[in-house]
Amino acid sequence: MGEENAIRNLLARLRTDAPPLARVDAVESGDGAALAVAHGFAILESQGGPAHTGIAPDAATCPACLAELFDPTDRRYRYPFINCTDCGPRYTITRHLPYDRRYTSMAPFVLCPACGAEYRDPANRRFHAEPNACPVCGPRLALLDASGRAVAADDIVAAAVARLEAGEILAIKGLGGFHLACDARNAQAVARLRERKQREEKPFAVMAANPASLQALVEVDAASADLLQTRERPIVLLRKKAECDALLAGIAPGIAWMGAMLPYTTLHFMLFHEAAGKPATTAWLEQQQQELMLVMTSANPCGEPLVTGNDEALARLGGIADAFVLHDRDIVVRCDDSVVRSVPVLTPHSFTPEREPSAPLPAGMPLAGTPLTPHAYQFIRRARGYTPRAIQLPRSGPAILACGGWFKNTVCLTRGNEAFLSQHIGDLDNAPTRTSLDDTVRHLMEVLEIEPQIVAHDLHPDFHSTRFAAEFAHQRGIPALAVQHHHAHIAAVQAEHGVTGPVLGLALDGVGFGPDGEAWGGELLRVEGADFQRLGHLRPLALPGGDRAAREPWRMAASALHQLGLGDTIEARFTHPAAATVRQMLERGINAPTTSSCGRLFDAAAGLLRTRDVASFEGQAAMALEGLAEIHGAVEPLTDGYRLAPDGVLDFRPLLGAVADTPDQAFGAALFHATLAQGLAAWTMQAVQQSGIRTVVLGGGCFLNAILSRNLRGRLEQAGLTVLEACQAPPNDGGLSLGQAWVAIQKGN
Repeated sequence: MGEENAIRNLLARLRTDAPPLARVDAVESGDGAALAVAHGFAILESQGGPAHTGIAPDAATCPACLAELFDPTDRRYRYPFINCTDCGPRYTITRHLPYDRRYTSMAPFVLCPACGAEYRDPANRRFHAEPNACPVCGPRLALLDASGRAVAADDIVAAAVARLEAGEILAIKGLGGFHLACDARNAQAVARLRERKQREEKPFAVMAANPASLQALVEVDAASADLLQTRERPIVLLRKKAECDALLAGIAPGIAWMGAMLPYTTLHFMLFHEAAGKPATTAWLEQQQQELMLVMTSANPCGEPLVTGNDEALARLGGIADAFVLHDRDIVVRCDDSVVRSVPVLTPHSFTPEREPSAPLPAGMPLAGTPLTPHAYQFIRRARGYTPRAIQLPRSGPAILACGGWFKNTVCLTRGNEAFLSQHIGDLDNAPTRTSLDDTVRHLMEVLEIEPQIVAHDLHPDFHSTRFAAEFAHQRGIPALAVQHHHAHIAAVQAEHGVTGPVLGLALDGVGFGPDGEAWGGELLRVEGADFQRLGHLRPLALPGGDRAAREPWRMAASALHQLGLGDTIEARFTHPAAATVRQMLERGINAPTTSSCGRLFDAAAGLLRTRDVASFEGQAAMALEGLAEIHGAVEPLTDGYRLAPDGVLDFRPLLGAVADTPDQAFGAALFHATLAQGLAAWTMQAVQQSGIRTVVLGGGCFLNAILSRNLRGRLEQAGLTVLEACQAPPNDGGLSLGQAWVAIQKGN
């Protein structure tokens, strides 16, 4: 009971003045006047059912801790494990609930009297900060050489920077795993890292001290700068400037974008601080730093899971790293860096910010630890900094475990109306990653205290995730539910936007198993509740050589030529030794299954334009095509570049024919993107007119293509349609488990 204005102010401040790492979903109030009159101030028993606790995601070092870190008079000066209640490790050090120090990897480190006093003082910033530590009682760094022998050094950080500047490759232990790091400006060091890691052309991410230090290399607008500086500290995809490839040779060859991130652990900050000459205070963090630019790539050799343990690092990274920067705090949960890109167009339906923007920081303070400002962004990979933050669902349902797909695997657990999407696990094509799937499920169930009632999985019977789901369900005696791949893509977007009514879904990706046993990937669906109907698909293309065609775009180009009646030109266009064999496969229909995949359509265009004959990593051809189109700029689409059949089949053979005749690669790439968007928009509008449904959901990995997404969304919104896209989960297979979970909830209700 109190004054009305004071009560209103209290309710407002419960939301706006929450601690930096807290998330307030709702503030509810009721009339407690009678109780207050009888008893004065009272705390009522909760009427909302059982309360569930959870673990916060890891967060970048906050401004207050950085101020102490670089203050020579502070007892934690240059201590690489500084943290407080507003920052530091959380999810990746937690073994199980309750979230107490004894249940984290900080358990072996007994608080010294000074740290213990901070921990017990409610007025202190470190009150009940479970990872609290200092040089007296906390974890310590170690430097080892390539053979695993300890290296004597008065200052390990200084020694590490000297090795980096000398061209060495270091394995550096972080929050969710190890990074392999080298001087990004040293082309020889970058080339050695590629060779040793067997990473032919897949782009590397770089770490810079601040956004100003990236200005000469990439385009950093205000939205991208905000993303770089959020407490989550993701890798942000930024468009390269013309000088980038010359300045950073070998970092991101053949594509228009480069991934960049800023320091987020105290050790990262100390590396840049050392290179800058150890300046006092934090003012240097606001100034351009040219002394150090690092490649920071996940330490996962040969596509295996990220390395997390010290002994594991020495065993698995031997032969790659020249030295190791370790520490004695265990990483409990493997968690890769998240990858996002800024989306410049904000519409009422394309983004809902998870948090309100914070008040401006004092002048001269870095932005580490500030919440995300409300601009649009898109996940390419959702992991460190975001996991295990809950995604709110439209309604509650039974507890679901959804096991995802084969590529870019994630799992999802639900609790009531909350969905907990796991960190990125990876492609399930090796035994260690499959074991990582098992470990992730077990850990999430334990820390979230969830016992699944239904298991959902992909329709494909041969995926490891499907077999895992079947065994999990059998052991517990619970039902397992198969969810079609593209249905799950659309359902994932519906789930996060709270849409329960019917929608039209455009699901465009590389491949997904259809109920007819065929390879789908360019689908127009009607989705309502737990059911879907296939309204149309892209005209199928043959896959000469089966799955090999997905890795060799020239084969898809040959398939397009065959469909165009130009099969007799295949050997003249492609000097590959298998060209004649591929032509015969296509002519005879042998070892040439068909697919409606939009991803393979991109490959065909890339092959026809000779941008890529063979891809060294998934999506490389499409990325190269997108980069060429970005460089060229907008063009008018072909007026007759596609055909719409009455049965819902969309045929882009006219476009492929035009691309095949285009000598200018960049123009051909731009023409392909423009006409593809126009054809997809016309296809969708036809379905709108036939169904009356005016909400369109875009899902699948092809919508990571910024040009296609921007162009198609603009056309559909200009037609007055509501367009929904993935925001809190990736549109690619990293979001499949969320969609599977939402379908299962609706089936289970």
